[in-house]
Amino acid sequence: MSHGEGDEELVLTARAMLAVGRSAEEVFVALAARSSDWGASALAVCLALGIPRTDAEARIREVRPLFEEFTVGEDDLVASVLAFVDVFVVDRVLDAHQERIRDLLGTAAGARGGYPGSLLACFRSGELTKIFLYFAKTRFRNGRGSTPDFWAAMIAAGELLATGDGPDQAGVTAGLEHCRAQASSVGAGRQVRP
Repeated sequence: MSHGEGDEELVLTARAMLAVGRSAEEVFVALAARSSDWGASALAVCLALGIPRTDAEARIREVRPLFEEFTVGEDDLVASVLAFVDVFVVDRVLDAHQERIRDLLGTAAGARGGYPGSLLACFRSGELTKIFLYFAKTRFRNGRGSTPDFWAAMIAAGELLATGDGPDQAGVTAGLEHCRAQASSVGAGRQVRP
């Protein structure tokens, strides 16, 4: 993809719009209406979000075939698709403590038998508390996953999350207690250590 002055102007406009609280999808729609180029508009939003150019260009190349499914004027639908396939997700670099929590949540997801695709963006963006709270509400169906391994990983992740502070600490504490109660009810004697 080439990047000229027009692209830089789109990026500056996207940054300004994001700075005042507009969502990535809203910014894309506004830019697409202005430029009539979905690829350039998506690239501008990605760059304005801080996604490295090579990564942003690769994401746009991947989704470009989807553009053929839409016609002029369907900018909002294209924005929804781009959001759905996580084009605008900013990957977060985690420290060692956060990586351990993410790994434990990944272990829990595996023991659960997987996770909804909507949580992939949360894993990529490092929304660990959100994932933990979602998984803490898990109900197991007969024959799916490993219940003891799931709750052991969740307890370990919850204990690590509980050492932090933030607006969701009460939820984390309640979720951790719920995980411990679930582990006790299934007789999960082994526990993954944080």
